[in-house]
Amino acid sequence: MSSKISLVSCLIVLAFGVVLANGSRENGGLGIYEIKSGDFSVKVTNYGARIVSVVLPDKHGKLADIVLGYDTIKEYMNDSSYFGAIVGRVANRIGGAKFTLNGTTYKLDANEGSNMLHGGKKGFSQVPWKVLNHRKTGRSPSITLTYHSVNGEEGFPGDVVASVTYALLKPYKLSVKMKAKALNKATPVNLAQHSYWNLGGHNSGDILSDELQIFASHITTVDDHLIPTGKIVPVKNTPYDFRKPLVIKGPIKQLPNGSIGFDINYAVDGHDGLKMKPVAVVYNKKSGRVMKLSANAPGVQLYTGNFVNTTGKGGFAYKTHAALCLETQGFPDSVNHPNFPSVIVAPGKAYEHCMMFTFSTKK
Repeated sequence: MSSKISLVSCLIVLAFGVVLANGSRENGGLGIYEIKSGDFSVKVTNYGARIVSVVLPDKHGKLADIVLGYDTIKEYMNDSSYFGAIVGRVANRIGGAKFTLNGTTYKLDANEGSNMLHGGKKGFSQVPWKVLNHRKTGRSPSITLTYHSVNGEEGFPGDVVASVTYALLKPYKLSVKMKAKALNKATPVNLAQHSYWNLGGHNSGDILSDELQIFASHITTVDDHLIPTGKIVPVKNTPYDFRKPLVIKGPIKQLPNGSIGFDINYAVDGHDGLKMKPVAVVYNKKSGRVMKLSANAPGVQLYTGNFVNTTGKGGFAYKTHAALCLETQGFPDSVNHPNFPSVIVAPGKAYEHCMMFTFSTKK
């Protein structure tokens, strides 16, 4: 991490105060907020609009936190894995950190070699969001957070107001709704929720024995720097074929960047831009937990934590493959591939990205 980013993080700590492990706040700026329904609870911080924890029972009724993260917000300020964050203004990679829109070429903040990843060095994940409302318990536990991204931020044109609402629905459903409006210029918007899931518990080891199904028949192929080539190819007869439930470690492979695992965008079957579609199912046999994901986005990035190596909640050492991410999204680098679904939002037009996580157990 650059010294510039470290300085920004220090200034934020001074301005907003340190959040302690129990979720209390100092100076009233940054905080950790809980929404709870019975034995199902989610904690969120307004630093990066991040999911901090998701706690629910296993097949024996034993509670566990099933997302990776940290005990304090100060630790999230030094996080390079985007644990639990809303990433944007444009999630995933933009090749060459530039794009052309309406005859103007925009040079963006390159933070992964010559490319942009998840909105640049700062992006939406490394800024304070404003809490609009918070209903901790009751019939509709929820929290809504918002962020105003100004013209030129990370190189993007125009002002954008983004929001995310996390809500608990019965039984054991987590709804995530991401919205955005372009205020004065057409601009790309592609928000993603970047939680790292381990259904056995955040401190239970790797996810390689989990069973995964992805409702997608095609992927967007990438080059050696994981930038899309523009081709959309079938998964049939490739290691990427999870159309039927499959244990993750079975087809696991070495990627062009040298890591072992998966880091690829799938084109969700049946996407029409409006309706929620089944995206994926994950099953952890030991705990019996099942997570079903549906969304209205055209793509989903499967990432198997190939570079995870940090100390997380409770001092537990998170290692490679400690969790998986299922980031529903617009296709990566769509701004440079006209054949991909557009992520351009014009002034006055609404962007809405909805996800539903449905949790259950089986023996």
